[in-house]
Amino acid sequence: MCTAATVYCLFEGSCLTALSLSSTETLMDSTTATAELGWTVYPWEEVSGYDENMNTIRTYQVCNVFDNNQNNWVRTKYIRRRGAQRIHVEMKFSVRDCSSIPNVPGSCKETFNLYYYESDSDTANKVSPAWMENPWIKVDTIAADESFSQVDLGGRVMKINTEVRSFGPVSKHGFYLAFQDYGGCMSLIAVRVFYRKCARVIQNGAVFQETLSGAESTSLVASRGVCIPNGEEVDVPIKLYCNGDGEWMVPIGRCMCKAGHEAVENGTVCRACPSAFFKPIQGDASCMQCPINSRTTNEGATNCVCRNGYYRTDSDPIQMPCTTVPSAPQNVLSIVNETSLMLEWQHPRESGGREDVVFNIICKSCGGGRGGCTRCGDNVQFVPRQLGLTEPRVYISDLLAHTQYTFEVQAVNGVSDQSPYSPQYSSVNITTNQAAPSTVSIMHQVSRTVDSITLSWSQPDQPNGVILDYELQYYEKLLNRSLSILITVGHWERKLLSALQSGH
Repeated sequence: MCTAATVYCLFEGSCLTALSLSSTETLMDSTTATAELGWTVYPWEEVSGYDENMNTIRTYQVCNVFDNNQNNWVRTKYIRRRGAQRIHVEMKFSVRDCSSIPNVPGSCKETFNLYYYESDSDTANKVSPAWMENPWIKVDTIAADESFSQVDLGGRVMKINTEVRSFGPVSKHGFYLAFQDYGGCMSLIAVRVFYRKCARVIQNGAVFQETLSGAESTSLVASRGVCIPNGEEVDVPIKLYCNGDGEWMVPIGRCMCKAGHEAVENGTVCRACPSAFFKPIQGDASCMQCPINSRTTNEGATNCVCRNGYYRTDSDPIQMPCTTVPSAPQNVLSIVNETSLMLEWQHPRESGGREDVVFNIICKSCGGGRGGCTRCGDNVQFVPRQLGLTEPRVYISDLLAHTQYTFEVQAVNGVSDQSPYSPQYSSVNITTNQAAPSTVSIMHQVSRTVDSITLSWSQPDQPNGVILDYELQYYEKLLNRSLSILITVGHWERKLLSALQSGH
């Protein structure tokens, strides 16, 4: 057997090339006989002979060269075809050179004929089918490439010819072979009857079962393939063609290993990815090792899950390492200017393995008699913004004067929202500068007399610092307001105005 390189064309412009060794199945081999073959002769003779290796075998010989009009037949036993559509016959034989036979008549031949006869059962006998071309079907006339002479016999030189012929289509259950000699001196040394088939093969991820060759030497028998376990079709239909020589042709369609499996053993097995390896999609690619900070929970994994404390966003490639939240920003600095503030800081020491770190500012107002800190109101302004800062600085304005604030600078990244814990932060406490208090909004008359009045008032809504004194201005109704009197009182006093004119 040899690897074929023949090109077969299905139709114009579409050709396939044989890709595998042929396989044969023997139906009959005369060399395996341990006793007489028992073929029917008319009138060949069965004798013990030798093959080219000088092994003893059973052979048939005939040498009636001195009689004209020879018609000598030998018929094999019934041979079942076992589903084969085309039969091959390998014959080994030797032929005597007619010119080396003294006084041989001109009717001496160095060829013989091969015939076959189909039958659904073993019904042949010594006279049926008749010893003639019809009903027998002629396959070919067989000629020797080499013939032997008397000199070869004396030197015990074996000149054995080997010829192979085929015929078909055959359709009945079995057949007989017959060899016709018509005037030669020859020995039929060995006969092997076989058919060709394409052996079971795994090609392009699919299994193609054993397929018998077609009835003609040019036949192409299509075989449908089935994906190997854990393989999936990607191109259909999946086919191979078995040619007349029992060789598979280039496949059509293919299977690929599904996600979580890789092709091994030259593509004949789809093996589950081992632990700590994964394969996300079907294809020819090999399993990949899990990224850093991830693991698999079983063999045949299509992805790796993140270890505790590590996460992956929906947009992160599955080949990307799992990441974690960043550490707190470093070295927060504050510069207060009256009721505005500039905050600056340095990036976290640990980014969590990501490059999408941004910063959020949490503003808390502390003190004011409200018992602890509360979130700042919407009036506080942040430039460029309060959340999602990409640069490590922010300008804050419209703060209350003489007020204590706590600012938390949070570091967050793409996986911070997946963590059950709050973002890590660094904080800074500041107090804004004092400013003029707001006006006293409410004043009450406590008491009055003929020439005096006692007043009280509450602290301004926005004292904006520590109030040291109040200024009280008053004037008579009938006088110009510009003639008012201004007095200063302590912040704790309730003021009594006396020496007021009666009736005013």
